[in-house]
Amino acid sequence: QVRLVESGGDLVQPGGSLRLSCATQGFTFTSYHMKWYRQAPGKERELVALITKEGDNTTYADSVKGRFTISRDNAKNTAYLQMDSLKAEDTANYLCNVLVWPNDYWGQGTQVTVSS
Repeated sequence: QVRLVESGGDLVQPGGSLRLSCATQGFTFTSYHMKWYRQAPGKERELVALITKEGDNTTYADSVKGRFTISRDNAKNTAYLQMDSLKAEDTANYLCNVLVWPNDYWGQGTQVTVSS
């Protein structure tokens, strides 16, 4: 059974940093691209970052380029999102995602709140 568990969310001041983790099980981690999304109240879910299965290519939303870094540890079946220079507008529930065809799997999310 595919399972994704996010952790690492917290309340942080503007300019601060957080590292989110997405622990996975139930599928061959090295065979799939991993994604991080976020959703703020009243807003659409937004793709934040993607990393290929090999870990050699990454893609970011324009709003986070240069501040966020997606990575993965294939030995630990875990994906990460390093978030630096956080802004109030980064406040959202952050979710990791994997498409194991034909199903799209999501974790429960981890809340990031950026506020002074």
